[in-house]
Amino acid sequence: MTDVLVLRLSGPLQSWGGATRYNVRGTLSHPTKSGVVGLCASALGWPRGTDLSALAELQFGVRIDRPGQLLIDYHTMSAASHDPLKPREQRLPTADGKSLKPGQSKISRRYYLQDAVFVAALAGDRDDQRDLLQRVAAALRTPRYPLYLGRRSCPPDKPVLVSLLRDITGLETVLREVIPWQVSEWRQRTENMSLALILDQPDGEELLDDLPAEGGTPFDRKFTHRPVHHDVLTAQDLMAHQKAGYGFTGDAAMDLLDG
Repeated sequence: MTDVLVLRLSGPLQSWGGATRYNVRGTLSHPTKSGVVGLCASALGWPRGTDLSALAELQFGVRIDRPGQLLIDYHTMSAASHDPLKPREQRLPTADGKSLKPGQSKISRRYYLQDAVFVAALAGDRDDQRDLLQRVAAALRTPRYPLYLGRRSCPPDKPVLVSLLRDITGLETVLREVIPWQVSEWRQRTENMSLALILDQPDGEELLDDLPAEGGTPFDRKFTHRPVHHDVLTAQDLMAHQKAGYGFTGDAAMDLLDG
């Protein structure tokens, strides 16, 4: 048996960039583990550079309740950047190892998901992992730092925490049967969808480079691979298996503020 922390990730814009950087900042079609781990660390108030291994060890899974639409932003950056407390170092690096001069700018293309909705889950069965999940759940109700969906310009539109489920048979069961479809009721009546699942699995068919690794710095983070398994379920099957008493619909998200 395991404890499962369930999150609802929705907002006008999201961007889960994985390993992309430099002039083209792409996004995956679903939240990255590193992004969700960072969101939890922000809620806990952990500063940059904190060891994230305890969060990274938790099992992770995502259900795509609404994939959203792709948006590409033609983005211009000025030379000033990085640490505001060190103005002499506020120069964006260039490909030749130098820095932009004052007054110069840099162009990038940044990819976002519009109006997407995801259910993300973190699970653990050891006593220390159960304790950590409980601390994260409490922190998500009153986060120490602002929460964002992959990038700082992408805040969530509703409370992130769905629930912390105790002694559940597994993370996959939670995503397949327990947590209701997180879209509005009118969408449930009009949309006939298949919902994708992306689950941590040792023999998974894809390697994603989004697992926080040791040895990085606050502005040069390092990642390693994690194997994942892709699956799918229909919205109709999900609705048929919903169990009373768990989760909430998107329209009832503000109820989490009670108490």
